Amino acid sequence: MCGIIGYTGPRKTTSVLLEGLRRLEYRGYDSAGIAVGGGEYGGRPLGIVKQVGKIAALKAAIPANLEGSWGIGHTRWATHGGVTKPNAHPHADGTGKIAVVHNGIIENHHALKSMLEKKGYVFASETDSEVIPHLIAEYYKGDLLEAVVAAIQNLEGTYGIAVVHADEPGRIVGARNGSPLVVGVGSGEMFLASDITAMVAYTDKVVYLNDGEIVDIRRDRYDILDREERKLDKRVDQITWELGSIEKGDFACHMEKEIFEQPESIARALSGRLDIDNATAKLGGLNLERRRLSTIGRVKVIAAGTSWHAGLVGSQLLEQVARIPAQSELASEVRYRNPVVEKDSLWFTVSQSGETADSLYAMREIQRKGATVLGICNVVGSTIARESDGGIYVHSGPEIAVASTKAFTSQLAAFYLFTLLMARMRDMSREEGLKFLAGLQSVPAMVGEVLKKRDLIRTIAKKYCGAKDFLFLGRGMLYPIALEGALKLKEISYIHAEGCSAGEMKHGPIALVSPEVPSVFLVSDDYLREKTISNMREIKARGGPIIAVGVEGDAEAAALADDFIPVPKADPRFYPFSMVVPLQLLAYFCALELGRDVDQPRNLAKSVTVE
Repeated sequence: MCGIIGYTGPRKTTSVLLEGLRRLEYRGYDSAGIAVGGGEYGGRPLGIVKQVGKIAALKAAIPANLEGSWGIGHTRWATHGGVTKPNAHPHADGTGKIAVVHNGIIENHHALKSMLEKKGYVFASETDSEVIPHLIAEYYKGDLLEAVVAAIQNLEGTYGIAVVHADEPGRIVGARNGSPLVVGVGSGEMFLASDITAMVAYTDKVVYLNDGEIVDIRRDRYDILDREERKLDKRVDQITWELGSIEKGDFACHMEKEIFEQPESIARALSGRLDIDNATAKLGGLNLERRRLSTIGRVKVIAAGTSWHAGLVGSQLLEQVARIPAQSELASEVRYRNPVVEKDSLWFTVSQSGETADSLYAMREIQRKGATVLGICNVVGSTIARESDGGIYVHSGPEIAVASTKAFTSQLAAFYLFTLLMARMRDMSREEGLKFLAGLQSVPAMVGEVLKKRDLIRTIAKKYCGAKDFLFLGRGMLYPIALEGALKLKEISYIHAEGCSAGEMKHGPIALVSPEVPSVFLVSDDYLREKTISNMREIKARGGPIIAVGVEGDAEAAALADDFIPVPKADPRFYPFSMVVPLQLLAYFCALELGRDVDQPRNLAKSVTVE
């Protein structure tokens, strides 16, 4: 959720912190603040500035002479305490010498606050985070690392923290438990951040912290320790993302850029993984022998939000094509129901960031029960990627907009590859495998053709963006796409939308139909087409306006619809790729017409690292 950046080195620290926070703003943008040391701050030990609102508001509030050589910054997504300046980070102790930024939730903060207040500590905010600087102050005896190590022994819950002390210039101490932290290794400078986007402009060398690890940073070195303060020798990874990939370029916003990047991002997800000679897929990252794969009797998927919708498509595809029982479950639910883990089952955890708390904790619970869990992630080196038993990187590239688009279609590509692999190990013939491969190879171009309909979709969005409610309806593998379309509209336009199976419409949702409620239908040309057409007629009979996304040349669907968005004719199994794109664009253009902040919609954050 929240974003953290720390820096020590020769650069203008305030500028580094602000630039890092700007790149982290998608993680939370309720408020922001910085704490810098190494300069003159009117008698104060540290220069601390906090502001409600986005990073631009913070930048405007910072005095021109506020500089230093080390510091920390934070952009907040509120969990405990309202969106106010006192609740913004960094939080300081009573002396103003210790400053802390925190991502996570301290579950025992009430008890800790009561204990500290009895000792005379005075709190200035409503947040759970403020207990941390006061705890560190309680244990501080001249060494910041020792104080942090002692303080975190008292914390229950999740945290990624960065801490500085005015009396220890150039030093930053970080600690992680359930919330990501990454060390950036430079030449004569060091960085600490919640994700790599904050420092990709300055270094391409990073070290990922695991839960229970602490880092002690100076400008020319760093030490990583475990909870017993034993030094760890950890691998330095190379960032492959380029700075240009996280900039929006000539596009109006990141979401627009990411929607239009999908032909390329899908192609990257497929690249090197299509085995034409054997009519199958190559997925070496699974870390599973063919013998193990052949024994799989059931596949389970755990995910949240958009990733869950990808899992729903993947589950249907596995059953239809590979004939393997499959099910996609909400991570936030499965963890707490004591799920049964069958010996022949294989589990997937799907997360764009690889840091989604619900999915990560569910994965760990499933692993404790003895399951093999594979990850489907975009971010290399993320926690789910590291802790899973193997997996598939989707290679979407950085996704900055809060509402996921290109990562979704790349996740679909991963499931299609896995399905092909499993189907060819079972009953799928070589001929059918080659046909499936051809369908996959055609997807990037097919999506590119759909993107050419942007002007048509914008016109439709202008027509309907004043509606207060929408219905999204699909069947088969297009039912999860209807759910995804409704989610996108809700996320960025703030229009209420409900996604449902078209077959379930008459079991309640049809009561919502009126001339004021548009229904968006996804119409395939497979065995479910006639059923969907019948559902459209039911809406039409009750005066509901219809937007249909259907196959080029489907005159009947086009005639029934008030507005029709055609997609290229293809193997029906691949329509989830082409039919989700008009829904992404519809949501995007509705949001633009309504004046919404598309990249940073209210109340949302990109990476949900708290439960």
